[in-house]
Amino acid sequence: MRSGSSKPDPAVHGAIGMDTTPEIAVRVELRSSLASIPAQDWDSLDARVEGCPEEAGHPFLSHAFLYGLETHGCLRADWGWTPLHLCLYAGDTLVAAAPGYLKTNSHGEFVFDHAWANAYARYGRDYYPKWLCAVPYSPVTGPRLLARDDASRRALVAAMAQLADGRALSSVHVNFHDTADEAAFPAPGTADDGGAGESDDAPLWLLRTDVQYHWRNPGDWACFDDFLAAMDHKHRKNIRQERNKVARAGVRFRTLHGNEASADDLAAMHGFYLQTFAEYGNSPALTLDFFRHLAFTMPRQLVLVLADLDGAPIAGALCLRGGGTLYGRYWGATRTLPGLHFETCYYQGIDYCLREGLSRFEPGAQGEHKVARGFLPTEVRSRHHVADPQFAAALERWCEEERGAVARYAREIRRHSPFRADRMTADPSEADASAASGRADDGEEADA
Repeated sequence: MRSGSSKPDPAVHGAIGMDTTPEIAVRVELRSSLASIPAQDWDSLDARVEGCPEEAGHPFLSHAFLYGLETHGCLRADWGWTPLHLCLYAGDTLVAAAPGYLKTNSHGEFVFDHAWANAYARYGRDYYPKWLCAVPYSPVTGPRLLARDDASRRALVAAMAQLADGRALSSVHVNFHDTADEAAFPAPGTADDGGAGESDDAPLWLLRTDVQYHWRNPGDWACFDDFLAAMDHKHRKNIRQERNKVARAGVRFRTLHGNEASADDLAAMHGFYLQTFAEYGNSPALTLDFFRHLAFTMPRQLVLVLADLDGAPIAGALCLRGGGTLYGRYWGATRTLPGLHFETCYYQGIDYCLREGLSRFEPGAQGEHKVARGFLPTEVRSRHHVADPQFAAALERWCEEERGAVARYAREIRRHSPFRADRMTADPSEADASAASGRADDGEEADA
């Protein structure tokens, strides 16, 4: 099929049935590549964020980002990633979609279900393949149910459950979805009846929660000194000392958008990325061609922070921006200097947010060390439909216990906030975070 066509092609997708809930009747199709979906059709489904056109959608859910992964060697079946996107059509019009992948392992997901897979194996069952709705290698919260209304989001959830049965999958999973998507799922402990009333046979969707550490501007920080002024004396002093060490070492920083980065800048950043993965003994998935693709197709959403010493780059961080948020993804360095990591990954990003008027900075999935630097625990979530009802019932109890541990952990971490008592946020999304401390990285997070 030629790129951009929206006509059916049995070679790349197939119908899996009709969702005939009382709210919406659609044709459900699977697409094995975003090449078969025009970018405008895909991107128009994510219209939740108001503002300037370049900020109108979530960068990781854009056609440019996801299609770039497919076309520049970042996704391979032998790595466990086979694109299989779920689409809902009303006639010839795409009305809802979800980025999806058949998975033969759990690498690069950041919602850890290895214990589930082991439990299946002990009973002689196959946990893989499973179907995952997510952004590969990217634990960033955002829309996963791309649709213009709540009814279409609920229809996507119903179609996902049908997908497990139709393709004999053990389970389907939705990772790091946002609040609007969460409303499309049933409350924990209840089944989803697709909007058609109570049903004992309706699919069960398990809820898991976890913690990340996010920076948020309450609205009255115009510069870095304002941010520091909200902290207690100890933490304010420590941050200033960390920044001064880097400055005294002679390191200078450049913050570049994609259209400002040279070929050498992109190559240096990719080299730092490879360096970090080599140090951790992990296999990198993102290619230099993919970095170049981001710079070309997302010129103002790609943000690079490069640290120079004696006129040459020695460290860098790769970020994306969108919807008033800066997302830190990867970092690396060829020199080890006191404070270099914190300055490159955190303080330069906060400075950027304050200059650009961005209200939020999400620097990655891990690291209690972020709390002392102004990043507070924030709840993230995932949903899971397990086809086997006996396994699902057992896992439902396990998930309930996990959520309780998550909440207790978050309350404890917030006791160590660096901010003065009169500046503590009461945001409930930050108060209910998770017990993910100490979990191992699964290979595609390199910011911490």
